Amino acid sequence: MHPHPTRRSALMAGGALAAGTALPAAAAASTAAVARETSPAAAGNGWRRLPGILARIRPPTFPDRRFDITRYGAVGDGATMNTAAIRAAITACHRAGGGHVVVPAGRFVTGAIHLRSRVDLHVSEGGILAFSPDPADYLPAVLTRWEGTECYNYSPFVYAYGQRGVAVTGHGILDGQARLGPWESWYRTGSLQGPDQRLLRRMGTEGVPVADRVFGAGHHLRPKMVQFNRCRDVLVSDLTIVDPPMWTVHPVLCANVTVRSVTVESLLHNTDGVDAEASRDVHVTGCRFNTNDDCVAVKSGRDEDGHRVGVPSENIVVQDCDFAGRWGGITVGSEMSGGVRNVFAENCRINPPDFPGHYPVKYPVYIKASKKRGGFIDGVYVRGFTGRGVERDIVFVNMNYNNGEGGTHPVSVRDIHLSHSEIDGARAVLNLVGLETDRLRGVHLSHCVFTGVRGADSVLCTDDLTLRKVFVNGVEVS
Repeated sequence: MHPHPTRRSALMAGGALAAGTALPAAAAASTAAVARETSPAAAGNGWRRLPGILARIRPPTFPDRRFDITRYGAVGDGATMNTAAIRAAITACHRAGGGHVVVPAGRFVTGAIHLRSRVDLHVSEGGILAFSPDPADYLPAVLTRWEGTECYNYSPFVYAYGQRGVAVTGHGILDGQARLGPWESWYRTGSLQGPDQRLLRRMGTEGVPVADRVFGAGHHLRPKMVQFNRCRDVLVSDLTIVDPPMWTVHPVLCANVTVRSVTVESLLHNTDGVDAEASRDVHVTGCRFNTNDDCVAVKSGRDEDGHRVGVPSENIVVQDCDFAGRWGGITVGSEMSGGVRNVFAENCRINPPDFPGHYPVKYPVYIKASKKRGGFIDGVYVRGFTGRGVERDIVFVNMNYNNGEGGTHPVSVRDIHLSHSEIDGARAVLNLVGLETDRLRGVHLSHCVFTGVRGADSVLCTDDLTLRKVFVNGVEVS
């Protein structure tokens, strides 16, 4: 079980197994046993931390005061610009000591919305916040983190900086209208976004002061949809969020964050669902993701700038979500230079038939790191995943992401667990890529049933790989 560092080896008995092999009676019986049996040692003792983490995560509450945006001049006719009216309602709510800024039924066009402490932006059922496709409506530039590097850029569509007790809630819709704007053209060819992307990365690598990393007007770095930056006590609840220009919900350097019962429809390039970055005590629960990138991604900054900030993501919990996305279901990285520890994901469904996504998930568990990034990933615990139609591998751990990008930083990935899961249809179960200099350590699968697996596993530079009561196409693998 410890292959030579430079040799890829098949773990499945007999090499590649035929796709669609029927599950024999013995293996079918094992499925019931898997569901009944729990083994803390096999699944990872890290699960014992979960109750304490969840006990700390408490959504903010707000005074029972309502500030209807139409009282401040907002008009829900789908044409009137309402940025100033919404700003006035938020200011009044904040000055009164907090409450709910209410978006009633109607289509309210707006530019950037900046939240303040003790304010819940509540989009009622039938209410739509439709964000302007004009980049000028997201100026002046604000302090943000763009793909893991700090800079000043176009404001996220909904933004809060340094606030405590902020929320976006309700059964209404946030419509990014990104297809009506220039955002996709900035990304698609690389000729517009590419030069600014490379410039920002170089600034981060060279330690250019953040105050001098000014983008925004005249540049082509797309804004995020919803970003909370350096906030505490954050809630995003019940909304449907459609057509964002880039990452959808992005808490960065935050603590005590709840994202619950949110539906994300994000089909432009590079539009993750939730990106928890350099944040702690984050709970994502009961959400549905139909994305053109990762569904839930855990990050902590990029390269030298990520090391400069040096704040890990830790205690991230993802529960009871539906994943339909072009890349990962639960993803860690690739921007993880500040480190990641204690990620828990359980009872999530992959490509569920009652929530058909535009793209099938490539990797239900996707971990990506490199020596350019450096940093560490310590403890990823996954259990109770079910689903079908995985495009590639069920678990892909790649410590040579983007072929390492020529870096020299030490990188550590360890303690990865998958247990009590059943998935039908995948290219392979495991694709593990460690490095000769920085080996992948501690990958543990237990009490799992995988069917319709088309090919052999691939393992490189991996120590302490264990499989216990794992059935692949009806054959127990050990």
